[in-house]
Amino acid sequence: MKLAAIIALCVASLATLTDAYPIYNADVVNCRSSPSTSGSVVRTYKAKDNVSLTCQISGESIKGNSLWDKTTHGCYVADYYVKTGSTGYVTGKCSSGGSPPGGGGVAGPIKDDYPYPRKCDGIDPWRYYMCQCTSFVAWRINSRLGIKFHNQYKGPNWGNANTWDDAARRTGVTVNNTPKPGCVAQTNNGPYGHVAWVAKVSGDSVTIEEYNKGGSRKYNTRTVPKNSFNYIHLK
Repeated sequence: MKLAAIIALCVASLATLTDAYPIYNADVVNCRSSPSTSGSVVRTYKAKDNVSLTCQISGESIKGNSLWDKTTHGCYVADYYVKTGSTGYVTGKCSSGGSPPGGGGVAGPIKDDYPYPRKCDGIDPWRYYMCQCTSFVAWRINSRLGIKFHNQYKGPNWGNANTWDDAARRTGVTVNNTPKPGCVAQTNNGPYGHVAWVAKVSGDSVTIEEYNKGGSRKYNTRTVPKNSFNYIHLK
């Protein structure tokens, strides 16, 4: 075999090896049917197992990382558990699969995961009163989008829900009438306005998750016409 052919063969072998990455950060990791913890478990991997990737896509944020890796087994593993050496893309983007029906993808599963459901009289880490709509949405932005959002995000005071759209525009964050899963639904109606988390979009309707609807200081979901809100797109 000629030297050039041997070198080419070695390079090709190295390229194949770099497509496989070890599982870490957990003893056992689930590989799911969609890029979200709401997806069904297709198979599991153990720590140090090597997985080969076919593509990557944005999904539910895990430990501040919203990237998911589709393996050659046809299922998705949170990139947080795959040691690729990067927090960004190391292969091509998947053509679909980012927003499975019923909640998921960037929006994440539809469930009450707010960390302060029974402690409603203090200030949260994002500088909002606990159990208010603003506190819940700030939590979702941090936990699912991986954005370090707080009441003074990018400088101005975001304040009550009825000033979130103004603060977003001042900081260059998109505000429009087009809802997408994982964006913030916002209205100026009422004395303080209201913000909620967009979980799903179906035609002219949106399914939202929220806290403190009507002063309840509790978790709630509802499906409403999409023209009920403005939409703030932080990601």
